[in-house]
Amino acid sequence: MREAAGPTAGASRTVTRSLSRNESPHGPLPDIVAAVAASSRDVNRYPDPACTDLTAALARRHGVAPDRVAIGAGSCALLQAVFQLAGPGATAVYAWRSFEYYPILAGHLGIQSERVPLADDVHDLAAMADRITATTRLVVICNPNNPTGTLLGLDRLRAFLDRVPPTCLVALDEAYFEYVDEPMGAGGLALCDRYPNLVVLRTFSKAYGLAGLRVGYLIGAARIVASLREMTLPFAVSAPAQHAAVAALALEDVLLMRVRQTIAERTRVRAALLADGFAVPASQANFLWLGLGENAGPFGSWCARAGIELRVFDGEGVRVSLGSPSDNDAFLAAVHRWRVRNAPELLTTGALR
Repeated sequence: MREAAGPTAGASRTVTRSLSRNESPHGPLPDIVAAVAASSRDVNRYPDPACTDLTAALARRHGVAPDRVAIGAGSCALLQAVFQLAGPGATAVYAWRSFEYYPILAGHLGIQSERVPLADDVHDLAAMADRITATTRLVVICNPNNPTGTLLGLDRLRAFLDRVPPTCLVALDEAYFEYVDEPMGAGGLALCDRYPNLVVLRTFSKAYGLAGLRVGYLIGAARIVASLREMTLPFAVSAPAQHAAVAALALEDVLLMRVRQTIAERTRVRAALLADGFAVPASQANFLWLGLGENAGPFGSWCARAGIELRVFDGEGVRVSLGSPSDNDAFLAAVHRWRVRNAPELLTTGALR
């Protein structure tokens, strides 16, 4: 397929609308800004290495003991600690395509990856369980999955966890949990007591809008949390990040109203894409997935020339974050122009319905 000329041939690739990083389109609330400003007066001092106040706030929020909570500089830092716990020479099982940081961590830490293909854009848990061997020390499940946005319910997770040996750690990566509005979408924290080899990771980067401050957390059995705390860098979570996260928890009701706005946009944008002929899996995250195959690259280039940045997975598809209504409208307009121009070729390749 030819590379389509963009909406304005020869236009620069200046991006004016970034829909590639799954960030919140909403600016920080005034109380969060105030908390960050107040903490900045003491930046000559090291931050609390134990993140005491934030740990206590999260323990209260989730009804667990503080020794079951680990804090990190974003959930990525905690994922690194989880992979380190598996150790060099071990095997890690995860779905593919999923969060692209998993194979990077495995490669850097000398861990063998077992990538299990998605089935209709969803984790194939039965196939993942079949791939667990005596060398498997870690299974990672991204739920909702990044980049497809698809969700696994608790019943399926329970059935899977029943097949995992206790020597194998299961990390449930719930970075987008707050965007779930399906009845079956209760978080994995409900399973932690029954499965002591399960840890659940969440972040303040997405729904709480603190991506620039880097703070995430993990909840699991106290013995696992103690080991993970030893592996995280000291003073990694800055004082402004800790104070902002505590403030965000106190403002959760307001922040989750913003989440509901994003969910409404997710419904609207997906409906428009479906009406325009695209196959888009139902997402429970703050992004949508278009499995365009070989057309992913040309589509991403077209949008970039329209000033819209997407996350392109060459030869597979594109992930589009939900932005402001005006950002989403600009994306839909660019998509429609592209489809009108390229529909005959796409229909023959099966990329459109």
